[in-house]
Amino acid sequence: MATEKIDRLDKKILGILSKNARIPFKDVAAECNVSRAAIHQRVQHLIENGIITGSGFDVNPKSLGYHTCTYVGITLERGNMYKSVCERLIHIPEIVECHFTTGPYTMLVKLFARDNEQLMDLLNNQLQSIPGVVATETLISLEQSIKREIPVKIDDTDN
Repeated sequence: MATEKIDRLDKKILGILSKNARIPFKDVAAECNVSRAAIHQRVQHLIENGIITGSGFDVNPKSLGYHTCTYVGITLERGNMYKSVCERLIHIPEIVECHFTTGPYTMLVKLFARDNEQLMDLLNNQLQSIPGVVATETLISLEQSIKREIPVKIDDTDN
């Protein structure tokens, strides 16, 4: 992770890009009142330092036939099995996120299934058959109401 200080201009650039990653650099430059080359250099620096970690497109899973968004809490036999279980989960393409967590579960995964039948197969035949997985709890998302980037705030302590 980046430990460098992010200045006011970096935060302004991040704020603009987090709202629209496809905005042309010339428009970002105009809004920030600096040159396009300066924006390009700043963005490149932010990428190299791991502050900007992606700029892809979000694909609507429903458009590909995945109608069920599910969060699965996974309890492991031992917490130190996390990495070996992750190595198995990475081969299940329907899993889009995996987190090592505190609380009632050792891990929390987000996955998409086409329907309940596929979800049952993912749970019973794939997730629960992984060595070390002792229990799962399934939470089906009925609707995603909010999806956004973390807010980028500029305050008076920035340069």
